[in-house]
Amino acid sequence: MLVVILSVLFILSKKTHSPVHPVDAPMPDTDRLVTTDLDVRTAFAADASGLYLVPEAVARPTSAAEVVEILKDASSTRTPVTPAGAQTSYVGGSITDRGLVLSLRALDRVLDVDPTARVVRAEPGALLGDVKRAAAAHGLLLAPDPTSEEESSVGGAIVCNSSGARSLKYGATRPHVAALTVALADGRVIEVRRPALEKNTAGPPFVQDPVDWFVGSEGTLGVVLAAELRLLPLPTTVTGLGVPFRTAKDALAFIAAARAARDHGDAGVQPRCLEYLDAKAFRIAREFVGGTWAQDASAYAYVEEEAFDDGAVDLDAWLALAEGHGALGDDIQVFEGEQNLREARRMRHAVPATLNERAVKYRAAGGRKVSTDWAVPYPRLHEALVASDEIAAAHGVEIAATFGHAGNGHPHQHYHARDAEELVRMEHAVEATLRHVVTMGGTVSAEHGIGKVKRQWLAMQLGDTQLAVMRAVKRELDPLGILSPGNVFAP
Repeated sequence: MLVVILSVLFILSKKTHSPVHPVDAPMPDTDRLVTTDLDVRTAFAADASGLYLVPEAVARPTSAAEVVEILKDASSTRTPVTPAGAQTSYVGGSITDRGLVLSLRALDRVLDVDPTARVVRAEPGALLGDVKRAAAAHGLLLAPDPTSEEESSVGGAIVCNSSGARSLKYGATRPHVAALTVALADGRVIEVRRPALEKNTAGPPFVQDPVDWFVGSEGTLGVVLAAELRLLPLPTTVTGLGVPFRTAKDALAFIAAARAARDHGDAGVQPRCLEYLDAKAFRIAREFVGGTWAQDASAYAYVEEEAFDDGAVDLDAWLALAEGHGALGDDIQVFEGEQNLREARRMRHAVPATLNERAVKYRAAGGRKVSTDWAVPYPRLHEALVASDEIAAAHGVEIAATFGHAGNGHPHQHYHARDAEELVRMEHAVEATLRHVVTMGGTVSAEHGIGKVKRQWLAMQLGDTQLAVMRAVKRELDPLGILSPGNVFAP
């Protein structure tokens, strides 16, 4: 294997470059862009997955032109390159111990907002929260909403096809991506845009729209240099409800009923998100806000509905549905106004943030956090969670803290392995859970992608032909296999 230090020296020795369309900028001096300093490398060694991988080098470009030159040089020396944004990946997608991490954090501009066309253009390192605020200043909404939107980058959201609570109404990131500027592994830059045709029979769908090649590609096919994202009208009002329940079964039945009401056109119940916290997760949320609220609850649902123009949210319909499913009516909270809604979301975000922090202390003993993001058809979520708990118990594993997007049939489960032996048992329990989930018509990954953590389970869901097509696309766009080695497929 090529020693990366020699590759870096080769990169630093090159002094002549040729321009690459459409990046129109002076050719950079790559000497200052790539470093093997240990302190810098360790700063890029962790994400939210619980893995810890120290790269052999780090590149920190500040422009698209510099990204292009780094890729050209890396291609010429066959140096592996793993693009990284804000490094909030739950599956190890933005970290590596092979080659260099290509940090895109400095490419963080919101380039422009076009209110007439309802699009925003941004660089890959721009944080989603900043892009949302830029759009909101024009009365527009950027719909994708990962819980960590103040820490997640545009590029990361695109290559992971991120979603969040509002994906119940608006879908994941994919449908909101209008166009991309992408640097391929060899430094060539291409522009891809959604077709505007209503009818097209020129080839199968996956070749008609190359934007979809890169959305969800986890950094394996190209590096996003800029993105054009579609915007929607900003709601006039948003109302949130926090609904505690005595049992998980009641909470999940309420969520399923709310989803069914929306799907059947019930004008009184039109949620844009349906979130769930089990007893462990709700305890963390309650501790975050302080106080003794809803002490009798062992499960919690959080819902939001929005209204436009003169419309209003029908609180009576919501309260009737909640109380009809055994909600603790006296403890139901209503969140109105941006500040109160922000606090409700911070309470929800405190759950994964706290669980991530708790897991760090087990790293020295070979343990770490083990998290899942499987999904099943939403009416079967309670059934799947009961099975998951039974599987954990059979493997001698403590039952996970469970929370997430129950309206989509999509929970997050966090386990904490305290040492290497427990980690093995937990991974076996997760594997057994995923096998069961797939038999229920579910997916091994609904939100976070495959990365390095879940590649061993991808074949549970995809057949040999599907996997072969994925590998063929990888070979075509990255024939040397230098982009994000270890993501999705074994290196």
